[in-house]
Amino acid sequence: MPDVMSSRLVGVGVGPGDPELVTVKGVNALRAAAVVVVPVLDTGERGRAEATVLHYVPAERIVRVVFALNERTDRARREAAWDAAGARVAELLARHGSVAFATIGDPNVYSTFTYLAQTIAELVPGVTVETVPGITAMQDLAARSGAVLTEGTEPLTLVPVTAGSAVLKEALAGPGTVVAYKFGRQAAEVAEALRETGRLGDAVWGSALGLPEESVRPAAELDGTPLPYLSTLIAPPRRDGGRGGKL
Repeated sequence: MPDVMSSRLVGVGVGPGDPELVTVKGVNALRAAAVVVVPVLDTGERGRAEATVLHYVPAERIVRVVFALNERTDRARREAAWDAAGARVAELLARHGSVAFATIGDPNVYSTFTYLAQTIAELVPGVTVETVPGITAMQDLAARSGAVLTEGTEPLTLVPVTAGSAVLKEALAGPGTVVAYKFGRQAAEVAEALRETGRLGDAVWGSALGLPEESVRPAAELDGTPLPYLSTLIAPPRRDGGRGGKL
């Protein structure tokens, strides 16, 4: 059994879904780990992270760990799932020494890995926790749609719409580009916020980026129909087209 003091947990960002967008360092980290943990819903369906990892790691080295990622109301159930998941990963560390945890996007941007790492640090004294950055959905959507995220001195604001539409409206009323994550279930409210702040015309949204069911559309086409939960929105500011102080 590996020495618990030499245990190593690595959060690996595997991008938004397109397996070609996993970095070389990410692939190397996945292949170097004794096992690769992938989060799955309690429904058991294959998640986006697992589908991506399967392009680089044999299925027999992948361990599926259930997280109540879709639980928003029952806090006790959600915390029980987290405790069980943390215990399972701690067990894998004790047995194998090195464990990689694959997360969509980047492990330091609204990622399940952040909470897992905190739990493991309490359960496994002396564990080394590292992260390998991944390409985010906003970067992929910008590339696929041609939207420019920032120019010159423009700020960039990232908002999870799960925090409420009021937070998004406040951001849209400010300067620079606003990116909204996880807005699919509140598509109608998002469209209204874009209209109210004059941002609708240049905004774009996308879902399932890099996958067969990919959709990249102008936000002006939002009609209130609910979209996939992990939809991403980019709302650039109005730009005059000149270079000026941008260089």
